[in-house]
Amino acid sequence: MSAVLEVDSVSKRFGGTTALRDVSLELNEGEVLALLGDNGAGKSTLIKILSGVVKPDDGTIKLDGEPVTIDSPHAARELGIETVYQDLALFDNTGAIGNFFAGREKTRFGWLRWVDDRGMRHDTEEIVDRLQVNLPSADAEIGLMSGGQRQAVACARAIAFGKRIVILDEPTSALGAREAGNVLKLIREAAEQGVSVIVISHNMEHVIEVADRAVVLRQGRYVGEEQPTKQTQEKLVSMIVGGGDR
Repeated sequence: MSAVLEVDSVSKRFGGTTALRDVSLELNEGEVLALLGDNGAGKSTLIKILSGVVKPDDGTIKLDGEPVTIDSPHAARELGIETVYQDLALFDNTGAIGNFFAGREKTRFGWLRWVDDRGMRHDTEEIVDRLQVNLPSADAEIGLMSGGQRQAVACARAIAFGKRIVILDEPTSALGAREAGNVLKLIREAAEQGVSVIVISHNMEHVIEVADRAVVLRQGRYVGEEQPTKQTQEKLVSMIVGGGDR
């Protein structure tokens, strides 16, 4: 496996508080990497750095072996990095088409430039079908959908446009077992298509089910990693809470 993303000695301070201290990790092509840690461990700061929302104070980030500067969400998207936060950032009064193409509408050219509604509908239906997202229709209002359907739309949008990396913050939070299972299936299908996925989750069962590898942060530091299995679950939990500290 080749490393798509390399984070090398990244640090971030907010005033007198150090949110990240010399964190290094790698993400491989087509890999699902779980990012674990208690609240305040630095997970959110790290994904905000990778998403272009926050700038690191120190360290380097490489994509496909080349150093990159991710100084805005737009820059992250241009590099093929898409992020889904817990609030999903969906428009409730429109359907999947409007949410998929908000801010990146397809256009056609003639005497005048106009929005390619037919093309966007075709692409949305193709994405929904390819990723097996169960929706009433491409036009159904997001605000009327279940939590699982809303999460699936947000994840599908990220997977469809995240050419290299998709970052998901607690993608199964507050979902029932069936809806969570559909989202986990979507994540695995993305990885099988060569997309690299970073998942933040507090649900160890879901991590074991979907992730190839788990990295643990604690108090802003990298403390270790494991292949998440039933056998390594106790060790991962111990790293998260600091049970092995002396």
